[in-house]
Amino acid sequence: MGPGWIAERFTESLQAHTRQVIAAVGSRSLSRSKSFAEAYNIPAAYGSYEELAAAPDVDIIYVCTPHTGHHAAAVLAIDAGKHVLIEKPLGLDADQARDIAERSEAAGVFAAEAMWTFFLPKFDVIRQILDAGTLGTITTVVAEYGEHFDPTHRIFDPQLAGGPLLDLGTYPLALITEVLGSPRRLHALGQPHESGVNAQLSAVMQFDDGAQAVVNAHLHNFTPTAATIVGSQATLVIEGPFNMPGAFEVRFPDGRRLRHEEPSGGHYEGLHFEAAAVARAVAAGKMQLSQRTLAASIRTLEVADEIRRQLGVVFPNPKTPTFEGKI
Repeated sequence: MGPGWIAERFTESLQAHTRQVIAAVGSRSLSRSKSFAEAYNIPAAYGSYEELAAAPDVDIIYVCTPHTGHHAAAVLAIDAGKHVLIEKPLGLDADQARDIAERSEAAGVFAAEAMWTFFLPKFDVIRQILDAGTLGTITTVVAEYGEHFDPTHRIFDPQLAGGPLLDLGTYPLALITEVLGSPRRLHALGQPHESGVNAQLSAVMQFDDGAQAVVNAHLHNFTPTAATIVGSQATLVIEGPFNMPGAFEVRFPDGRRLRHEEPSGGHYEGLHFEAAAVARAVAAGKMQLSQRTLAASIRTLEVADEIRRQLGVVFPNPKTPTFEGKI
């Protein structure tokens, strides 16, 4: 639902690495749907989201509209009785995310946020390391993400909830809240962009046990996009970009290092893992994913909401989400 850039990467990855079938594509433009369908050999193309939601041969809908359309598109799919995988972020804010969670539960359909990073093989290993207590008591998480964008990119459009927070910042914020939970205190700093969106944000957080986290995200230029999880017994260093396939190390104070090797890659090499996890969950009758629960998605957006509040960043009215814009 929404044949843009990420829909292309998702389709390419699934068709190359899984047996899943992309059965249909829906857009507000029938010609755009047909063009996408022809490019990826998809059987059906629809000129509205409503037609796609009503299609009888569709089991699950992947929502990949602009951020401002995620909630409305997800509700449309859920009301049609379809399972739904929603591109990150789950909604513009935590309220939209909670509404999606409540509606999907009431309808008895599967719903999840497509936070593809947490489904990569390396994050399965990282999760085991954290669960085993190998790092000891976690004291610090530091994560950042910066990228350069063409001036015409939607990230510079205030009406499409532009700025780095939801596009880039979701990744480090998701990692921090996954490891440490919800912060007790948060202080955010921001830098405006001439387009009217936020250009850069930083935040320092403190948690109930005294642990701290630092996040930075901006749209000025590329950064290493690295992440570090510090514990009393060892430090886990995720090489950049931490949100994509690649290696990481566990480093001990005595100089020992344990290295996990994984071929570096991007969306083509990584998006299929989340799709496979979704397929396994739906086939097993599960309504959520253990790797990224709806509660976890809501928690991340709660932190994002507080950062926006402190920075005075206002998104389009979440009560009237729109499908407009390009991705």
